[in-house]
Amino acid sequence: MIAGLQKMTLLDFPGKVACTVFFQGCNFRCPFCHNSGLLPLDGEEFMTEDELIAFLQKRIGLLDGVCLTGGEPTLYKGLPALIRRIKALGFAVKLDTNGSRPEVLKALAEENLLDYVAVDVKNGPDRYCETAGMPESLLPRVEETLKFLLDGQLDYELRTTVVAQFHNEATVSAIGPWLEKLSSKKAKRFFLQCFVGRDSVLSGGLTPPTAENMALYKEILASCADFVEIRGMD
Repeated sequence: MIAGLQKMTLLDFPGKVACTVFFQGCNFRCPFCHNSGLLPLDGEEFMTEDELIAFLQKRIGLLDGVCLTGGEPTLYKGLPALIRRIKALGFAVKLDTNGSRPEVLKALAEENLLDYVAVDVKNGPDRYCETAGMPESLLPRVEETLKFLLDGQLDYELRTTVVAQFHNEATVSAIGPWLEKLSSKKAKRFFLQCFVGRDSVLSGGLTPPTAENMALYKEILASCADFVEIRGMD
């Protein structure tokens, strides 16, 4: 179910003017999630697929791409069919995913429906499930997604939202060796995103890291990615 639409963004899809479509429902419960209203599978429908397509038809020549986010878009059963309709209009498509449904990602990639993928790397493996609010049974599925992207041809980025209560030098240092076990290839891009507290955050009492810690984490991750950058800090 489509739960929201940002009509234009210059930030969500690298190098493109895009809109962002939000889907209802997520199988994670990250304590620092800003979109807590999108977590339940049921919610109020913002617009139908036909209404979205009508909006996009009016934006041909004005927008370059469409970002699909959530919630967790891969939970939406109609996702492949919807992307086909979006691609038929000539738009590039970016998928934001938590990586828990690799079979969906692979099917979309096999059909050449995706132009860019962003996957959240919640933390190092030892604290991953705690940080993501997910059962341990999903961790191998996240690893399958990461391996598929690292080994494959899809354009992508990995990103970690850094929260002082969940991330430290040890947990961030564990990410590189973990990725190296999954693939011999370095990540293309890795972004560290500074947590920003909002009223909509799922759990209270969380704080952002210091600028010094963010700089340290960037240095640590430099060995596991071709490009590492910090987002969300002045």
